Amino acid sequence: MLSGMLLPRLRSSTRVLRKLCGLEPAAARLLSSADAPARDNSLLHPLPGLDLPPPLPDNLGRSPTRVTTLPNGIRVATEDVPGPSACIGFFVNSGSVYESAETTGVSYLLEKMAFKDTNHRTHRNLVHQLELAGGNVGASCSREQMVYSYDTLKGYMPEAIEILVDCMRNPLFLQEEVQRQLVLAQEELQDLHKNPERFLHEQLNLVGYSGALANPLIAPEDALARINHKIIQKFYHENYTADRVVLAASGVDHESLLNHAEFLLNDWHKGSPVEKPKSTYVGGDSRHRADSDMTHVALAFEVPGGWLQERDATTMTVIQTLMGGGGSFSSGGPGKGMHSRLYLRVLNKYHSVQSFSAFSNVYDNTGLFGIYLTTPPDFVAKAVDVAISELIAVATPGEVTEVELQRAKNSTISSVLMNLESRVIVAEDIGRQLLTYGCRKPIDYFLRCMEEITVDDITTFARKMLSSQPTMVSWGDVDKVPPYEFVYKRFQ
Repeated sequence: MLSGMLLPRLRSSTRVLRKLCGLEPAAARLLSSADAPARDNSLLHPLPGLDLPPPLPDNLGRSPTRVTTLPNGIRVATEDVPGPSACIGFFVNSGSVYESAETTGVSYLLEKMAFKDTNHRTHRNLVHQLELAGGNVGASCSREQMVYSYDTLKGYMPEAIEILVDCMRNPLFLQEEVQRQLVLAQEELQDLHKNPERFLHEQLNLVGYSGALANPLIAPEDALARINHKIIQKFYHENYTADRVVLAASGVDHESLLNHAEFLLNDWHKGSPVEKPKSTYVGGDSRHRADSDMTHVALAFEVPGGWLQERDATTMTVIQTLMGGGGSFSSGGPGKGMHSRLYLRVLNKYHSVQSFSAFSNVYDNTGLFGIYLTTPPDFVAKAVDVAISELIAVATPGEVTEVELQRAKNSTISSVLMNLESRVIVAEDIGRQLLTYGCRKPIDYFLRCMEEITVDDITTFARKMLSSQPTMVSWGDVDKVPPYEFVYKRFQ
């Protein structure tokens, strides 16, 4: 009954609205269209009286990286990027390679002590300020560099600079906080032996090098029992000097950052020149027995020259993409490396293999490249033999095709350019390049290096890597891993 009352009223209201708005029924419009003047409504022509803005160019160039060196040696570097957010970070030429027997493990603790109490604010106040601004902070340690970053909206950049500088320059290293982090580090050390991939990547350096790069990155148990706030402070004051620091930012105006940073950083003390401790690649074998259904093996060789030989390092990066690999349960799909050599020739063929992939750990003057594999113990000998054959194949003339190489180059270039869409990665790229090269090389230089790589370059550099002594580390049922001598002879 209710609908019977409302429908006539709705129809009447619709007719009134059409008259008011000039909307006639379709039949009336068709009858009157013959009398109306013809109109050109094509979207191919601009509307009369409408001013269109100029179109954007097909290729927008990146803003240049600007670098200013302060009198005390700190380098301030920026790349301005349009958008609402920005990232700034301190990059320090310090890490486990600078540790001595007394300070072993301190870099690992410095990462954990980042953004804690300072001379000017407690950790609680710091967290409160970060949450008010919606900022994200992080710290990471590596063997050659330390990174402290702050990601936030541009409107909070002055406060972000002040907080970051305060945490870098005025840490208290309170003993109670140090003790708390030592307990957490002890727990992580216990978990390390349950994480075979992370454990073996740490072992690769301990076994493959002598000298500074053989220093453990993850603090060992004896170091955790020895470290205290005084040892951390000593290492910090000796290594965190102005001449070894870069302040890098993405999405920030250079002059604006310089005006803030110069006032806050100009009295940071400059240290004496320090030569990077030497390391020598030696290769070797290490086996860690563990109760597991799977055996894990990492087989690696030296990347001669490291990042400082940037053309060779670029070739190595393309080889890693070319070989690719992954896990037996990879989701697949376009762009997931399903056409890489290790996926097509190993994972698709040997269903006992759980994972099989190429990896690299590269430093300033050297590095490691190899294959990491996971397989049941009964298949590990065959899997290692397959890994050896795949490495040798890449170093054999005629094995890598032009189609494979072009696919690998395109994939690498795509990955690099998409990563550089992130402000965090851009800031990190600026900081790390300045510490390694002393400048930031333009991305076009590296892309040109990739484009120029030939099949012969792949073969030549792969043979150079495989001419070094192999480093092999394993975890699990290691009794069935082939002897080191067998592996060594296969590459002769």
